Amino acid sequence: MGRLTHRSAPLLLALMLGAAPVWAVDTDRPQQSSVAPASAPHDLRHPGKGPAEPIGTYANGCVRGAEALPADGHGFQVLNLSRHRNYGHPDLIAYLTSLAAEVEREGLGILSIGDMSMPRGGRMKTGHASHQMGLDVDIWFVLDLGRLPPAAREREDFATMVDVQTQRVNSNFGPAQIRLMKLAASAPNVTRIFVNPAIKLALCEAAGEDKGWLRKVRPWFGHAAHLHVRLACPSGASQCEVQEPPPEGDGCGEELLSWFQPPPPETGPPAPPKPPPPPPAACLALYGEPD
Repeated sequence: MGRLTHRSAPLLLALMLGAAPVWAVDTDRPQQSSVAPASAPHDLRHPGKGPAEPIGTYANGCVRGAEALPADGHGFQVLNLSRHRNYGHPDLIAYLTSLAAEVEREGLGILSIGDMSMPRGGRMKTGHASHQMGLDVDIWFVLDLGRLPPAAREREDFATMVDVQTQRVNSNFGPAQIRLMKLAASAPNVTRIFVNPAIKLALCEAAGEDKGWLRKVRPWFGHAAHLHVRLACPSGASQCEVQEPPPEGDGCGEELLSWFQPPPPETGPPAPPKPPPPPPAACLALYGEPD
């Protein structure tokens, strides 16, 4: 993902520390699907048959053989089930069940799982331009909700961890959230975790000398109420385009501080948004298979 290509937009500076819904201010701007309505991935309700395989890129791809994360499990609950976005590559399902079990063992609370991917991945009608290959997941920072009934899970009104005025974490962010972040980053197949810049700063200040794991934690606009975990392409997934690794180091220096600087003044009209690219041919074929 680029770093400063759209920092000049004043609205995005305001969003950087805001608590807007994850699907409205996630790592990618909402975009309409470019897939023909007859094969739109958001209309499909069953995964594609065959071996599990992520195809394309995180922001333009799909996934065959995805699995559904159960609505409830040891240490986790899935939210907004009506969206049908609780699907992922088996690696993501294994990652989440393992992380949730560790959170439960340590008595941190219950993970509330947000958007993963749709049954066959692809571009969502609203929300993310990523989350397309079954390798991304949003996890809310609030851990003390308890086990919610299904109707109460259709929500996005979770507490922000960031004070907009001070541009620092607030009292909602504490040792449990710090421990959750470290546990989430410890899996070797995690390639990135996106959080609000203020949260990254708080982690840098709390980590002491143990900062190696912070390389995976990347600042990004929004993400004040949730963390966005991204797994690497699985071994042998020949159609999964590997993303370059994060820069060397812990990311706690000048790069991080630059996120708190005001944007440069506008010098002309903003560039019009680029239309999303067409899906890979293999994804179009996957969407066209019987549901």
